[in-house]
Amino acid sequence: MSLTPPSRLVIATRASRLALWQARHVQARLQAHYPGCQVELLEMTTRGDQILDRTLSKVGGKGLFVKELETALLDGRADLAVHSLKDVPVDLGEPFALAAILERADPCDALVSNTVDSLDALPAGAVLGTSSLRRESQLRARYPQLQVRPLRGNLDTRLAKLDRGDYAAIVLAAAGLQRLGLAQRIRAVLPVEFSLPAAGQGTLGIETLAARTEMRAWLAPLGCAQARVCALAERAVSRTLGGSCQVPLAAYAVLQDEQIFLRALVAEPDGSRVLRAQASGLADQAEPLGIAVARDLLGQGADQILARLSA
Repeated sequence: MSLTPPSRLVIATRASRLALWQARHVQARLQAHYPGCQVELLEMTTRGDQILDRTLSKVGGKGLFVKELETALLDGRADLAVHSLKDVPVDLGEPFALAAILERADPCDALVSNTVDSLDALPAGAVLGTSSLRRESQLRARYPQLQVRPLRGNLDTRLAKLDRGDYAAIVLAAAGLQRLGLAQRIRAVLPVEFSLPAAGQGTLGIETLAARTEMRAWLAPLGCAQARVCALAERAVSRTLGGSCQVPLAAYAVLQDEQIFLRALVAEPDGSRVLRAQASGLADQAEPLGIAVARDLLGQGADQILARLSA
């Protein structure tokens, strides 16, 4: 028996310009797949959007960007929530579920500057802005002569801080700039060997209540099998390591011909120590592969870094 198509769906979303682009992208995909469905947006402001004077690692982590949206799912105001997958806690459990993971956009980090075309061109002492400890640790390891400082706010706010001269350059996710038509602001895309991405970077995840099995069925056509396999491997690394915004942690997987290649790292925030691990395996072993790579990092001493930063 075929599933009756939905007649009305409400998407919970943050109110930032990038979050609204992402929600509208899913809205358009749903309306194309279910022409008779009325798809609406419920715009919300999260604690992560409100607290801009402190780094995420000091105020509770990326989960601050999803809690209010989850409340809307629980009380029935929304049927689904659209997130940047890298903002979704890896220990997401009952009563919530990731119903669909969409195809991945550019997973890389990007350099944005009004004065230079590469990080190598920045003079000693130049101020470089970033919002994540993951980027900060890798940048400090490679460019100890630069001043790496926190950068909070939505995408437009970060660009405004650069344009008024608070920073000589900033590093952002390439996908966000590209999605908002700001690709011309990118001076260089940083290769993954240089700046390994966060787990799920460049990917959108759709969250629903686990009990709503009809939602999973309705959302299934939007999912990308390749992106889901890579996400399973990357998020398994983070889950095994207890990854959070307090820890400089990266995980990036590539799937080709049913073979998955996974790289990950854990670092000291100041870049003085960067531990790396990698492995490959079959796509249907994505999660065990992620666990194995995480255990490799633990064996190298990542547990000591994690214990100190999580204390």
